[in-house]
Amino acid sequence: MIGYEVMEMITKIENGSRVRMADAIRGLCLLGILAANMLIFQYGMYGKEEMELFGGLSGIDRAAHAFLKIAVEGSFYPIFLFLFGYSLFKLRDSLAKRGHKPWRSLVRRFLMLMGLGLLHSWLLWEGDILLLYGAMGFILLMFVGRKTKTLVIWGAILSVLMVAISYGAPSDSNSELFDEQHLESYVEKSIAVYGGGAYGEIMDFRMNEDPMNLDPIVAAVMVVLAPLIVTPMFLFGIAASKAGWLHNPKQERRRSGLLALALPAGLAFKSVGVLLPDWDWSGIFLMAGSQLLAFGYIFGAAFVMSYATGHSKIVESFEAVGRMSLTNYLMQTVICTTIFYGYGLGWFGKLGVVYGIVLTLFIFFLQAAASTVILRRAKHGPIEKLLRIWTYWSLSGKAKPAKKPAAPQANYSGPSVQ
Repeated sequence: MIGYEVMEMITKIENGSRVRMADAIRGLCLLGILAANMLIFQYGMYGKEEMELFGGLSGIDRAAHAFLKIAVEGSFYPIFLFLFGYSLFKLRDSLAKRGHKPWRSLVRRFLMLMGLGLLHSWLLWEGDILLLYGAMGFILLMFVGRKTKTLVIWGAILSVLMVAISYGAPSDSNSELFDEQHLESYVEKSIAVYGGGAYGEIMDFRMNEDPMNLDPIVAAVMVVLAPLIVTPMFLFGIAASKAGWLHNPKQERRRSGLLALALPAGLAFKSVGVLLPDWDWSGIFLMAGSQLLAFGYIFGAAFVMSYATGHSKIVESFEAVGRMSLTNYLMQTVICTTIFYGYGLGWFGKLGVVYGIVLTLFIFFLQAAASTVILRRAKHGPIEKLLRIWTYWSLSGKAKPAKKPAAPQANYSGPSVQ
């Protein structure tokens, strides 16, 4: 990306008119999401913890699996939650300043995310997160206008609560809450269906087979707890957006460096949780470590980018992927299910963890190259364009001019932390 338009974009970025750092971190997050999901694409949502049913793992695959559980699993989707909250406030504030009623556009946006999530989970893959984001958006509308301090306090309280209730919980995904024999039977069946089944057979299996056979009370408790688990990172993201963080890498370098210390702390905590799965405290260490590591990745990336030049090819590549995050996320599912499922190459359970990591890097490289080319010719990716059209109810994908001037926002906290 060389030329006048690029240099003009860099100037705008350095002047703070575009939060380039947030886009680049979102791109980094998509790499982590793909690395974590690659295990699910290869072995299934529950099979990734029952790999002995696939014939076992080599020593190097076991080491790679442990690395992914510590450094990747559970620590990148919270970054997406953080950035969702961050972008939510930016969009709401922008609409309000232009005289619009933000809730109308936001409700349409949440509904489309839920619709995309439903289609994604029904037609392609059970590992969808868009439905959760869309549903949580309605809850976040109650918080988005609160003061920064209030958001941080609520986020901290909920984080401590979620960590506390993790005491005694096993650190592996397939805990004793599930019927182990039933689960093994499900995984064994999934190997045959996903690896060799036609599209219709795979869809029927995904929609109708029950892998957990949970007690109804346990299932109800899990449904109630799910929103509480993800809410803290949403709130922290809104707070960071209200405070004006991630706008200027160089000016924020000191703060980013200090917060990046959460990275080694998170790795240490998660290592304890993963390597000592039967210890009563392992669940606490894993839950706390996952959130600490997410913060470490966010501000570690911000710290590193504060030293990058305005035309860094690496930063631009991550930024391009991040700007097309919705398109790239859905394409990751299309690509990987085609590779691993029976209606494609049928590599389900056959590739291995190490080669899965190599495939992750290859797919991400292709997405970075494709995103860069697309964004040279268009302002938005295809799915992002459709989302903007639906959000603003405008074929141009832009908010229509407001009929009345913007009303003062009494609850806007400005760029500084309150």
